[in-house]
Amino acid sequence: MSIKLQQLKHFTLVVEEGGFRAASNRANRSQAALSTSIKELERILEQPLFEAGNKSKLTPFGEICFPKIKQFLGVYEQLTNDLRADAAGQQGRVRIASVPSVAAKLIPSVLGAFSEKYPNVEVSLIDDNAAAVEARLLSGEVDLALGNYSQLEEEAIHFTPLIADPIGVVCLKDHPIANNLDGVEWQALLSYPFIKNGTCSLLNSTPAHVLSQQALYSVENITSLFSILELGIGITTLPKLAFPTNETRLLWIPLIDPPLERHIGIFQLAGRTISPQAQQFYELCVQYLNYHEG
Repeated sequence: MSIKLQQLKHFTLVVEEGGFRAASNRANRSQAALSTSIKELERILEQPLFEAGNKSKLTPFGEICFPKIKQFLGVYEQLTNDLRADAAGQQGRVRIASVPSVAAKLIPSVLGAFSEKYPNVEVSLIDDNAAAVEARLLSGEVDLALGNYSQLEEEAIHFTPLIADPIGVVCLKDHPIANNLDGVEWQALLSYPFIKNGTCSLLNSTPAHVLSQQALYSVENITSLFSILELGIGITTLPKLAFPTNETRLLWIPLIDPPLERHIGIFQLAGRTISPQAQQFYELCVQYLNYHEG
């Protein structure tokens, strides 16, 4: 016959309260019920826990058992609290991958709110290009990812759109097209050297794909891209979120023909339940980024 958790709890109550009457009041049980529970425990252990003539005094065997049972109940209580905290998303770990522009401009505010609300949850954030972000999600390396819709495998990934990010042209502030602050057409860019970057794939389904095909330079690293743009040897197209807010030498101008935007959202593996911690982060992203969009 197995020992029941309730029997161990009743035993410690009797010891801590110094008798069955006080223990029964604390347990909200009758003295008879507590006595029966303890007797059953003694039958299982095949040893008495309390002296026959003094039901509040432990036997030598009871003295040995009490600290061990007390320790076990402490571990059990901690386990219960930990599991409840995990279930509520209060502790644990969440792993996120994001495209650099979102990681730099939007995620910090979400992380700030998340860490304040869930200070004991470990957060791992990886920034990478859109294709690599998707690959990390599909491999199970991360729980959630933020990127643009065009990179998704629709059957494998569930996508929640959050924000529309317009595409524009980046050039020096003294460039001839810099006067067109309200917007520029792609045809107006044909006369200037074009620098292709990873986000230029957004042009592929439009007439503006010619710009990429005629590019003299191709640069994937965003830091290197801005360094080359500042030399004035070419122009490029970028989503607005990818353009630094503190940039002093370069200018971002919206592309108005064709008007383009990438749809940024949060995505997870389809048909798979995410952890409570990841669910809390997901909901906070939806709350914050939808507000940001508004």
